[in-house]
Amino acid sequence: MKYLFDFILAVSLNGFSYYIASFLLDNELAIWQALLIGLIVVSLGAMTEALGSPMWLIVLVPFPVGMLLLYLFLDATVTEWFLNYLLTLIIYTIMHLPMSYFFKFHSLIPAWKLS
Repeated sequence: MKYLFDFILAVSLNGFSYYIASFLLDNELAIWQALLIGLIVVSLGAMTEALGSPMWLIVLVPFPVGMLLLYLFLDATVTEWFLNYLLTLIIYTIMHLPMSYFFKFHSLIPAWKLS
């Protein structure tokens, strides 16, 4: 049950970081699109971790998928997409720090416990 809660929290954090970034930049990413990106990115990271992949691969694998989905959903110029993705990463990092501290998990991958 805890894993399910952590998974939903991870999807929410990821999705809301995409949504907030697009909202701030007036790119109008729909909430369902942002949450879908979050769901796919978190699921991919969790599956990579479950397969016993090395840490660098667990961290690396979700990035290009999230970037591609954002590009497809935004239907914007490459510059707008890049700024949106950069702002998404900044917002995610800001949200990640206190959430990881309080919930004791890496919020991208629910099973990845902090040391």
